Amino acid sequence: EVQLQASGGGLVQPGGSLRLSCAASGFTLGDYAIGWFRQAPGKEREKVSCISSTGSSGDGTWYADSVKGRFAISSDNVQNTVLLQMNSLKPEDTAVYYCARGKMFRGSSCHGAYVYWGQGTQVTVSS
Repeated sequence: EVQLQASGGGLVQPGGSLRLSCAASGFTLGDYAIGWFRQAPGKEREKVSCISSTGSSGDGTWYADSVKGRFAISSDNVQNTVLLQMNSLKPEDTAVYYCARGKMFRGSSCHGAYVYWGQGTQVTVSS
């Protein structure tokens, strides 16, 4: 059974940092793209970062313009965990953050469909 468990959210002051973790089970991490998404109250869900599966073209990682230079995604294939390091956090980063697994097996970028979702972790940036 495919499962994704997001954790690491919390309350942080503007300018602070958090590290989100997505623990994956039921599949091999590198075989599928993994994305981090967020949804703020009253707003649509948006993709903030993703990492492509093994064998895909390109550099393998992507960031939304709003987080580029502040967030960093990484994959620990031994622990089957994807991390999202979030630095220089802003109040507009406040949202529920979800990790998700891509649909296609190997060789796919991280801009395709996502079919498995974790339960979300709340990130609140406030003074």
